[in-house]
Amino acid sequence: MDENLQTRLENYENSVEVSQMSGEYFTYKGILFPSGLYSPESISFAENTASVLDDDIFIITYPKSGTNWMIEILCLIVKNGDPSWVRSVPIWERAPWCETVVSGFRVLDPPLPRLLSSHLPIQLFTKSFFKSKAKVIYVGRNPRDVVVSLYHYYKIAGHLKDPGTPDQFLQDFLKGEVQFGSWFDHIKGWIRMKGKENFLFITYEELTQDLHSSLMRICQFLDRPLDEEALASVMAHSAFGAMKANTMSNYTLLPLSLLDQRQGHFLRKGVCGDWKNHFTVAQSEAFDRVYREQMRGQQAFPWDVASEDASPEPDPNPSPGPGQASEPPHP
Repeated sequence: MDENLQTRLENYENSVEVSQMSGEYFTYKGILFPSGLYSPESISFAENTASVLDDDIFIITYPKSGTNWMIEILCLIVKNGDPSWVRSVPIWERAPWCETVVSGFRVLDPPLPRLLSSHLPIQLFTKSFFKSKAKVIYVGRNPRDVVVSLYHYYKIAGHLKDPGTPDQFLQDFLKGEVQFGSWFDHIKGWIRMKGKENFLFITYEELTQDLHSSLMRICQFLDRPLDEEALASVMAHSAFGAMKANTMSNYTLLPLSLLDQRQGHFLRKGVCGDWKNHFTVAQSEAFDRVYREQMRGQQAFPWDVASEDASPEPDPNPSPGPGQASEPPHP
């Protein structure tokens, strides 16, 4: 490993307060955050103090909704399809997180434009953004696939508590008693930005179904047109197989105390709709009741029709629950 990279990795591990990775949470303005990777001070800094530049580009998601896929895509777009950057710099350095104790806002002399990532709900997001021309790309995803992926992620992430039984975790998710709070509140909050020229809403399902057209939308939004050769390079190097094989993108450089990939891969399978292989009929019905209530009056999403067409059949031996086999490529 490159000596400079090794030093940066050691500094990152030391900065993240690995000793506090105990699965303990704290509450900030009603939202749960895991200790160690985040702190009340780091959230407050991101919300109230950090400065936003007009050419900043933010990737915002609820956890396990396609964050790293979008990071990889944007890293390739801003380099006109050249994969050198994604092959040489860890993904968390290319688009650092706003709200972690190692805040992306504190990076000295970052490459411009800055790519910054966040899971923050809109009410906690950086106040200076709303007075800027900076752009946000928000990636939404079928919450059924989100909860399956989250369950698996909780099993390998050192800063998160054990998810418990599948039924308990599903109930926690539906009540918003998980890190970053309610999925429903998160997407409903950010979707209010639709129609603003500095906000793009796109779904994981759209990216999966027609990546080329989705890339064209993203390039147009960023005012960064690419020719077909560059677009082909973006598609090739952001593909699941390419990211899974790339140590700069698959998180295998992180210490086991942060992410224990002996228990399961961070980048796993790469499909939509795998939730139906994990939800029991009772779980699906419980989810649908809450979803209908929470999302009443909202726009239709790509997963709404897909979910109606994919109700699970009764299974006498259901899988252990959300997350054991669902393998989204880009959490």
